[in-house]
Amino acid sequence: MNIDFANLQLQYQKYKTDIDSNIHSILNKSNYILGEEINTLERQLENFTGAKHAISCSSGTDALMLAIMAIDIQPGDEIITTPFTWISTGEMIALLKAKPVFVDIEPDTFNIDANLIEAAITEKTRAIMPVNLFGQPADLNSIQSIANKHNLKVIIDGAQSFGSTYKNKTDSNLGDISITSFFPSKPLGCYGDGGAVFTNNDEYAEKIKMLRVHGQTKRNYHKYIGIGGRLDTIQAAVLLAKLPHFSKELLDRQKVADFYSDALPTIIKTPIIKSERSSAWAQYTVRLDNRDTIQNELKKKGIPTSIFYPVPLHLQECFKYLNYKQGDFLVSEKVSNEVLSLPMNPFLTHDQLDYVIKNIKDNL
Repeated sequence: MNIDFANLQLQYQKYKTDIDSNIHSILNKSNYILGEEINTLERQLENFTGAKHAISCSSGTDALMLAIMAIDIQPGDEIITTPFTWISTGEMIALLKAKPVFVDIEPDTFNIDANLIEAAITEKTRAIMPVNLFGQPADLNSIQSIANKHNLKVIIDGAQSFGSTYKNKTDSNLGDISITSFFPSKPLGCYGDGGAVFTNNDEYAEKIKMLRVHGQTKRNYHKYIGIGGRLDTIQAAVLLAKLPHFSKELLDRQKVADFYSDALPTIIKTPIIKSERSSAWAQYTVRLDNRDTIQNELKKKGIPTSIFYPVPLHLQECFKYLNYKQGDFLVSEKVSNEVLSLPMNPFLTHDQLDYVIKNIKDNL
């Protein structure tokens, strides 16, 4: 049986007419940088999320950088985040010469454990950066309360969670600044790199708009040291074709997740979504004691899987200078040896899901 992990090709064929038309419109106008489609996309993203400002940019990684720059983080400042995430989260903090301070995760949601955050706060702490891993928001109310108490900013790394909700608000409409990624395999993806920054703060929004075009206030006049961080107009065209279908795709992703959760054996630790939250289901990630064995057996049967993430950030060589060691974050270290992400996309059929589940059961 042919199973695709994200099935971008099938999605393209479904929306091909609109995608091709939008792309050819750009080609015919040749407005490749900050064309009118950028403004159209940003307004539609604001409508979808409820955020006052949506600023598109060149990637989820650059979105994190822009958010950190917007709150004026300085060398030596500390930002509290999780070690169980993609490298960009800690990388952008370190790249701007601030210090990532890691806090362990909850074993059921994989998100930062809000109960551990206050103990990590020092006089140098300036912000908290929760990661809404695999599509589910972290405990954002508790995190915001801690931030308010200690006068800290909250930057939400929603690179995997665009379209998720926390207490009936999208995660893009929470925190001081929230970001997302439009990497092709994300729940809403373009056909290259892309991202967006969301905020309800007018000052941050104006600064981010300048920072993404080299700190310009107007052409050739630079107020800030910035970056070349614009979203390509062609990528905006792709997203504009996909966005009208996105709400339906989120519902279909939920159906796939429900199918997995209902059918997988109870001895497998399946994802838990807290009652006040919804997930965008960027990944459907289970925990298995014999993860590597099952992954190899599934591969033999043509079933693609992935491991997000085999090495927590505090054990990565690039963060050796932070002097963390094995045993510092026991939950992150344990789950990194157990997690396995199964095929997840809105187009998986019942037959395909049955095939995946049968082959998991056969190898337990």
